[in-house]
Amino acid sequence: MAQWTSAVGPAQLARLLTSQQDRPAGPGTRRPPAYRALADGIRLLVLEGRVPVAARLPAERELALALSVSRTTVAAAYEALRTEGFLESRRGAGSWTAVPAGNPLPARGLEPLPPDALGSMIDLGCASLPAPEPWLTRAVRGALEELPPYAHTHGDYPAGLPALRAMIAERYTARGIPTMPEQIMVTTGAMGAIDAICHLFAGRGERIAVESPSYANILQLMRETGARLVPVAMAEGLAGWDLDRWRQVLREAAPRIAYVVADFHNPTGALADEDQRRRLVEAARSAGTVLVADETMTELWLDDDVEMPRPVCGFDPAGSTVVTVGSASKAFWAGMRIGWVRAAPDVIRSLVAARAYADLGTPVLEQLAVNWLFSTGGWEQAVALRRAQARENRDALVGALRRELPDWEFSVPRGGLTLWVRAGGLSGSRLAEAGERVGVRVPSGPRFGVDGAFEGFVRLPFTVGGAVADEAAARLSAAARIVETGGTVGAAEGPRTFVA
Repeated sequence: MAQWTSAVGPAQLARLLTSQQDRPAGPGTRRPPAYRALADGIRLLVLEGRVPVAARLPAERELALALSVSRTTVAAAYEALRTEGFLESRRGAGSWTAVPAGNPLPARGLEPLPPDALGSMIDLGCASLPAPEPWLTRAVRGALEELPPYAHTHGDYPAGLPALRAMIAERYTARGIPTMPEQIMVTTGAMGAIDAICHLFAGRGERIAVESPSYANILQLMRETGARLVPVAMAEGLAGWDLDRWRQVLREAAPRIAYVVADFHNPTGALADEDQRRRLVEAARSAGTVLVADETMTELWLDDDVEMPRPVCGFDPAGSTVVTVGSASKAFWAGMRIGWVRAAPDVIRSLVAARAYADLGTPVLEQLAVNWLFSTGGWEQAVALRRAQARENRDALVGALRRELPDWEFSVPRGGLTLWVRAGGLSGSRLAEAGERVGVRVPSGPRFGVDGAFEGFVRLPFTVGGAVADEAAARLSAAARIVETGGTVGAAEGPRTFVA
């Protein structure tokens, strides 16, 4: 019986491997043998989760042909991987990826480090900040005061608590988009909202158009639903969307869904302007595509003079084309797993009906806490605190990077929580691996793309500031030196405990 559970074709593996481009070797730098470079490339793909564990690899002859190398090179690379525990083989069943005994399974998303690992490792993988106290504690206390009447009910509210649905609808109305409670469904975070939308609109094999790059966890969620992702390149820098490309994709690929982040895009930080929003909604309507607008970053403008454009749903107030997703997790706290969907009432009814086979509903206590924040003005004060913290961290991180890594290129976003960085010609995957060795965890660019795109990038969130930002940049510089020279971690560059 075969031990593999999925397969990677030769052309796909070749694309992923070819994307791993390092800076040209400098004087005195020794290039590894071809078989070693191939083995290292496959190992990196496994460690990053871009090739799953227990995935069957192509036969030696097939991969050699796809890579234009000798079969001997592929055979030697496979043998090296078997020796290191990253490959298993059996006659008649082929070869499949593995991880050595004792190693953690690679994550395909961007999960935060456990708290006990934070003493020696600076975590730049997760774009989330600590809770804005005292507002979390106050919200929970307020929720507990409101809980008794709900405790006498069954506690299942598939569409969300009526009071919170009404409050969210009022907030959209105050933004100039008239909204009824019947247009709102409360979900377990934005991920829960988008998962429900994908299952309703996009069955297995359906096309979903996504920005390129886009949010890594959403891309993985869509892959696991069986969707076929169609990437649409972002405009250069922070210019938002390339509308010509969007119109072409919507017209030619006819995707069932298009997923976009118009407000301080994750990972680039771009803010789409009002004209872009209008034109994209018109193009989606003409193509019959459901446009899913992720608003999780919409309240995180960091500069006081930012003028926010009209929401995407403002160009489709009835919600027949635009389905909007919001959340408390980015603007308030990742531990507050409350999200919502705004759409036409019939779409909401369909989402609620389908939910009976998933999670049934969202925790009542957390809904009451968010409702308390919205109704008392606590939300605005907590988000103002969050903006100030993110702004300070952004400025500290930008300054530290410019000092330590002047060759790295980026545009400074005016909002959001992330910096999208071109890493001076280095491989983002190799930087991520070297970073783990020197004590900084950073996600590589390909996690935010499709089929190996963005190998030359890393994403850095605004989650550390002050001396910790300086130390993070110093460790990234050490990781860059390792990648540049093909060297190892020296005593001065190893991870050390750092307390902020």
